[in-house]
Amino acid sequence: MNLTLSKFDVRHLTDRIEAAQLNAKAITKLTDDFPSMTVMDGYAVQLELRRRWLAQGRRQVGWKAGLTSKAKMLQMGVFLPGIGFLMADMARPESSAVRTDDMVHPRVECEVAFVTKTRLAGANCSREEVLAATDFVVPALEIIDSRFAGFKFDLPSVIADNSSSARYVTGGRARYAQDLDLSTLGVVMEKNGEATTLAASSAVMGHPADAVALLVKVLDELGEDLPAGSFVMSGGITEAVPVKAGDHILARYQELGSVSIRFI
Repeated sequence: MNLTLSKFDVRHLTDRIEAAQLNAKAITKLTDDFPSMTVMDGYAVQLELRRRWLAQGRRQVGWKAGLTSKAKMLQMGVFLPGIGFLMADMARPESSAVRTDDMVHPRVECEVAFVTKTRLAGANCSREEVLAATDFVVPALEIIDSRFAGFKFDLPSVIADNSSSARYVTGGRARYAQDLDLSTLGVVMEKNGEATTLAASSAVMGHPADAVALLVKVLDELGEDLPAGSFVMSGGITEAVPVKAGDHILARYQELGSVSIRFI
C-alpha cells in the first residue's frame, strides 16, 4: 500500500474526521495540511475510524461504493470511485423523518442495494460472481454528507471521510437479481412533489454489479473481503440532490417500487 502518513498522522486525521462527523462541523480538506496524502492514506484513516467504532460496540452491516456514476464524478470533480463502510445505526426507516441538524451538507441519491448470500473476495471479482453471490436487491436512498467546507474535496480526503457516508434508507420490493435487467432500471427522484432527476441504472459503471465487483477488488487491496450477508450500496444512479429541513424525497424505481423519506 502506498502510504505516506505516519501512524500518529493517521490517528490525528481520524480525530479530525470523527469530530467533524460527531459535531456536524465543516472542516478543510485533509490534503490542505497533508498535500502528499494518497488514496491509500485515505483508506488508512477510514479503517482507523471503523476500528474505533467497532470497538465502541457499533455493528457493521456492509459497504458502499461511491462516485461510481459519470454524473457524480463530474458533479464532484473526482474521477475514480471509492468505497466506505456502513454501520447498522446509519439506517433509517422508510417514510420516516430524518434529522438534518446533525449533518453538514445532507444530499440524497438513488441507488440499487445488494444483499449477499455468499462471500466475495479477490482482485478478479466479476459481475457474474457478484450476481451469483447476491441473495436479492432492493431500492435505496443514500443520504450522504461530506464534512468538508463548501462540499469541496479530493479523493484521499473523501475516502478518509468514509466516502461521505451518513444515512441510508431502503424500501420498495426485494427482488431476485436474476429476475431483472439491472443495467436498464429507470429511476425518477421527486423532491417536494417535483421530478428533479431521471436516470437509468446503467449510469453506475454500466451495471450496478460491476460497481460491487470493483468494491470487492478495493477490499482485496485493503486485505479485506465481502462476507456473506453483507448489505452493499452500489453507488448513486443520479447526482446527489441537496436537502434541508422540510423537504420530502420520493424515488420511483422501475421494477423495484418506491422509497421515500422526509427531513426535519
